Amino acid sequence: MDAGPGHEGGAGMAVAAGPGHEGGAAAAAAAAAAAGPVPVDGESTTAVPGTGTGAGPDSSAAPTASAPEPVAPEAKGTPETTRPKPRADSKSPQPRSASRAGTGTKAASADPRTGARAAPETAQPKPGPDSKASPPQNATPPEADTASADPRPDTQATPEAARPARGSEIAMTDQRVAAVRRMGAAGRRWRAAQLAGCAVLLAIAFTAGSIAVGAVRDGGTAEVVSAPAAVSPELLTGGDLDASITALQAHLRAQPRDFGGWATLGLAYVEQARTKGDPSRYPQAERALKRSLGLEPDNVQALAGRAALAAARHDFEDALAYADQALEQNPYSERALSSRVDALVELGRYDDALKAAELADERRPGIPVFTRYAYVHELRGDVRTARRVLEQALASATAPGDVAYVATALGQLAWNQGEYETALDHYARALAADDTYLPALEGRARTQAANGDRAAAIKGMETVVARYPLPGPLVALGELYEARGAEGDRAKAGDQYALVDAWTALARAGGVNADLDTALAAADHGDRAEALRAARAEWARRHTVHTAYALAWALHVNGRDEEALPYARRATATGYRNAAFLYHRGVIEHAAGDEKEARTHLKAALDLNPGFSPLGAREARKTLEAAK
Repeated sequence: MDAGPGHEGGAGMAVAAGPGHEGGAAAAAAAAAAAGPVPVDGESTTAVPGTGTGAGPDSSAAPTASAPEPVAPEAKGTPETTRPKPRADSKSPQPRSASRAGTGTKAASADPRTGARAAPETAQPKPGPDSKASPPQNATPPEADTASADPRPDTQATPEAARPARGSEIAMTDQRVAAVRRMGAAGRRWRAAQLAGCAVLLAIAFTAGSIAVGAVRDGGTAEVVSAPAAVSPELLTGGDLDASITALQAHLRAQPRDFGGWATLGLAYVEQARTKGDPSRYPQAERALKRSLGLEPDNVQALAGRAALAAARHDFEDALAYADQALEQNPYSERALSSRVDALVELGRYDDALKAAELADERRPGIPVFTRYAYVHELRGDVRTARRVLEQALASATAPGDVAYVATALGQLAWNQGEYETALDHYARALAADDTYLPALEGRARTQAANGDRAAAIKGMETVVARYPLPGPLVALGELYEARGAEGDRAKAGDQYALVDAWTALARAGGVNADLDTALAAADHGDRAEALRAARAEWARRHTVHTAYALAWALHVNGRDEEALPYARRATATGYRNAAFLYHRGVIEHAAGDEKEARTHLKAALDLNPGFSPLGAREARKTLEAAK
């Protein structure tokens, strides 16, 4: 999973895809087929910079109003008046630049997980030729018949927004919890059958979630929206994404030619895929965004949405291309500016990413840009600037979701530096704002483990996994079981890694490039040859510190240390302070016979973050002792 503004996570964040990956995919497909047809527009069940859960601005910016983003007026230079206006009901001043503002600035409300602010104003979308004769609320307009697929005259699929709602979020969550518990209870002698069963159970859990269409968290129903202007920005920044999607679906049944509504729905599906861990939402997002572009070619909302979708699928070349297209239409598009930074980071173009972050900071300062600006500096080893900018973002946050999101980012930054008490304070603040925020729950569990409280860490990570069995928490929980070493813990760890295999198969089915995830996890918990294949494939696509790190480790576990060493050095060349990177470099140097450098980097890893991994920290100490 990616972790942070489009970036990969650190130690313990790997996504496994070991042997049996193909079997997992087949089992998942079989389970989905057995469950029957799944509505394409439904709700299902879940990376904040550096948490490895893929929350944060790494994915898409949050959807806003149904209207296109306002295009900044033409002007010489960039006077204050050319910046997009705040919402009419906003009482906070426009936030100043991240590079110079103090901690007292106020930012517009942002989405709690992507950090995207609401659109400054809600403009009317262009009406279609038949917009004066809207169909009745309970009718399915003929224009919407192609909603769930690429618009073609002969398409008869049910529209994305018109399918009926069934089920509930509670039933969906209970089914996931039951699936994980059933797996944990399986015996050792049923291991082969259990591995396949893990994939089936995960697929069923996702399928069950997909059937629960548009459920509202409190069991109520969302208000039906009947006019384009009624799709308010607050719908998608108010904290209840599922209710917002339900409202959008109802709106698009009545107004199927609202290109902005389709773009917003596509962005909402991208966000739902990320926060719910359900990659089946990505094809739905693509169809909604294509529908928007079919109605209004080159509209900035849909282009920015395509950029966010491409980034979520790890197709960063396309993400950059779509972001650039969107910025040609509106240079002040916050989503496009943010996605452009993400794409450049993930392509390893760090100097360009810094320039893009500075440009975004000039044009649209606020929480989405601040978090990306901070991450670019963290990658360059400038932790002080990263912390200052995140603290500024936290000071400007007012909505509970914003507070939880930015406080969690600060917690992760502190954890990376081995500042465990500070990290726990930040996670406490995040959970005080939103006690269900999974990245904060996961980050707190990791910090508890690093701080020596393994029992609390396991309990916390079990809570996270029981709610949403995502790859990052699954691998972390498996390693915690292995480190504890009690009776049955090795089997429990195997269960977690098997579930990750199933998730990876589902991700690939949703169009996600999972080679980096495969390389990182399979090297330690799966097929080493497959790890090397995947790492080489990902390195061929992009040269980042994370892909260099993955390729170095995959080469090492395959006994090719001399070949691995240049990549291990490249992974640490930017100054990025990551204990796992330093540890792996030290291990590779030790294996290659360079004991002096091995001692230097193993000691640096333990000095920086002595509890960076339940298993890795222990091995670092052993290797350091052997290297003396």
